[in-house]
Parts: sequence; C-alpha cells; structure tokens
Amino acid sequence: MRNGLKGMVVALGMVALMASGCAKEEVVKKDEPVVQQQTVKAQEPVRQVEPVKQPEPQPEPPKQEQTATAAKASEAVVLEAVYFDFDKSDLRQDARDALSKNAEALLKKVADAKIKIEGHCDERGSDEYNLALGDRRAKSVAKYLITLGVAADRIETISYGKEKPAVDGHDEAAWSKNRRAEFVIIK
Repeated sequence: MRNGLKGMVVALGMVALMASGCAKEEVVKKDEPVVQQQTVKAQEPVRQVEPVKQPEPQPEPPKQEQTATAAKASEAVVLEAVYFDFDKSDLRQDARDALSKNAEALLKKVADAKIKIEGHCDERGSDEYNLALGDRRAKSVAKYLITLGVAADRIETISYGKEKPAVDGHDEAAWSKNRRAEFVIIK
C-alpha cells in the first residue's frame, strides 16, 4: 500500500514538473509582416519658471539658551525629592504630599517646563537590581504626577541605581537619604 502511494505521489510530481516546465512559444506566421509602431511627440516650447523661494530654516537655539531656560525655571521653582522605604517603589504618604506640591508648582509656575525624574537606591544590592529598582521608583513618581495633571510628554525618567548617593555612609541614616527620586528641570 505504501509503495503504491509513494509511486502515485512521484508520478504526480513528474506530471506537474513537465506541465510547468514547457514554455509556450509565440509563433509568427512567415507570411505576415512584423510591423513596429513608433510614436513621435511634438516638442512643446520650453517655458522658463522662476524658482520658488524657500523659507530659510530656523537655526536650533544653542545649548546655552536651553540651559539658561532650564536654569531660570529651576530658580522659579524648587521641586522636593521624595524618599522610599527599603526595597520599595510604592509611594509613602509623605512622598505623595511632596508630589502634590511639586505638581502644583509644575502646573502653575513652570507650565511649559519638562522634567527628568531620577530614581536612586542605597548601596545594598547588585548593580542590576538597583538599576531596576531605581527605574520602578522613577516611574512610580511619574505615574503619580500624571494622575495629578502633569502631562506625560513633559516627564522623562532615568535610573541611576546606587551610582549617585546623596549621602556617603554605610548605615541606615545614610541609606534612607539615598533611597529617593529627584527632579531636574531640563527645558
């Protein structure tokens, strides 16, 4: 039974190859002349067109102006850092209160400013773990600010993990100051 089925499949394959492999030739009868048609276009007179004046591109403001704008915004408002419990990224009540003040300042005093939220951790834990925890902290703060009315396109987040401690030290007093999210006005 199997040999018969294999033979039938091979035979069908051969028929398919032969049918698709044969090309059909176009035959021109010898008694019919082959005529090639050519079309000739009449030339139109060439018109001269005046070039369109393109508006000159506006140069991008120098970095100094952007830095000066950010510095003016930073002087106009001070955004409080928020602090976290050990190994946590959820917001405590004191952090929510500080963020409410920050959101009010962002909405009223510097309504067009963009901010960067920096997530930080204490020295305990691996580099990878602390970078991920710092990222969760920064995003937790950003999410809360958005619920308070700050536009999401005004917020950037970054994690520094344990790379930028606020306080040097190897005890709970130092660690509690390093578990934080800080704000930088960037524009």
